[in-house]
Amino acid sequence: MPVYQLIPDVPLFPPTEEAEADGLLAVGGDLTKERLLAAYRQGIFPWYEVGQPILWWSPDPRMVLFPEELKISRSLRKVLRKEQFEIRFDSAFENVIKACADVRTEQGKGTWIIPEMQQAYTELHQEGYAHSVESWLDDELAGGLYGISLGQCFFGESMFSTISNSSKAALVALAEFAQQVGIKMIDCQMTTKHLLSLGAREISRENFLKNLSQFLEKPTIKGPWEGGPSQSKQINS
Repeated sequence: MPVYQLIPDVPLFPPTEEAEADGLLAVGGDLTKERLLAAYRQGIFPWYEVGQPILWWSPDPRMVLFPEELKISRSLRKVLRKEQFEIRFDSAFENVIKACADVRTEQGKGTWIIPEMQQAYTELHQEGYAHSVESWLDDELAGGLYGISLGQCFFGESMFSTISNSSKAALVALAEFAQQVGIKMIDCQMTTKHLLSLGAREISRENFLKNLSQFLEKPTIKGPWEGGPSQSKQINS
């Protein structure tokens, strides 16, 4: 199948079923708020590195975590009982997204969280669509995750950890928050052993898109989320 070239300033995408076997659907376009939100609403996300054009993906199968299916190991339960980490919402979004990029770079891995991606998602955060869940230890950021909230979906982008279990604690907090406020599905995008161990599972792109269509009918929980559910408000996206 052909890989489509997107036109700048026109936030349109080809049908997701026309993606390549690896999930690549289109190249080019831009990272405007309109483009990014249109992409997520259609089950598409950007993923590329320095020196590449913007690449847009819709993989099949799709890795998702239904919040009620989160698996917490015995060792993690012990950590959570000790309340080692303080969990905060949206208190340091820019620090979290930068840390997600820095940790991968320090580990010798490539990263798609390049400066223009960081800027685009920070702008979505300022608009109330992008959120971070953070684990703090002794008032220092120890781990966390960030992603996009639309309807009853949270589209996870990346997570990082500088202290053992800190990112897992943030994911547990996200899953608990999701169940409280009615978020039905956490999109994990790509399959990893780490996510499988936490209860995420693969579903077909067809089923993912059916779920997405249903869950996007509900209002978007826009930020800030720093106070948790009691401080969040529902606004139609």
